[in-house]
Amino acid sequence: MAGIHILDIEAAINYWRDAAPSPDGVTLGFELRALAEVYALMVFYHEDEADEASFPPRALAAWRRWYDSMPDTPCIAICSTSQGDAVCKGCGRTFAEVQHWTDMSAAEKRCTWRRITQENTAWRFNRYAERAAEGWVRPAAAAPAGVPA
Repeated sequence: MAGIHILDIEAAINYWRDAAPSPDGVTLGFELRALAEVYALMVFYHEDEADEASFPPRALAAWRRWYDSMPDTPCIAICSTSQGDAVCKGCGRTFAEVQHWTDMSAAEKRCTWRRITQENTAWRFNRYAERAAEGWVRPAAAAPAGVPA
C-alpha cells in the first residue's frame, strides 16, 4: 500500500481551511480536526509518509475529498511512451505508470505526481515555461516572393 506524503496532508488541510473556514476563528471543522491529528502525529514521529491503510476513516475521507478536487492525471496529450520511450516526455510517467494509471490507488497516483514534480523534466512542467521566460515569439511566416515583408 502506498503512503500519503505529509505535503499532500498539508495541501488537504489548506483546502479545508478555504472550503470550511472556522466560524469563530478557533473551532475547526471535523475534516480539519481529522487531518490535523494525522499531521501532528507525523510531525511528532518525524515521518514524511503515512500508510493509506492506517489512516483514520474521517481523515482518509477528508483527504480523498481534497484529492478529488485535484487533476487526476498529469497527461498533456503528448505521449511518447506510445512511441517506445520508457518515460513519457510529456508527463514524466513511466510506461508502467501510464499503462496502470486507472488501477492505481489515490496515494500511488499522488506518489507519482510528487516524483514527476520533483524531477521537473517533463514538458508539462518546463517547456512552455521556458519559452515564456525566454520571450519566445512565433516566427513570422515568410512573405511570398515579390511581396515586401
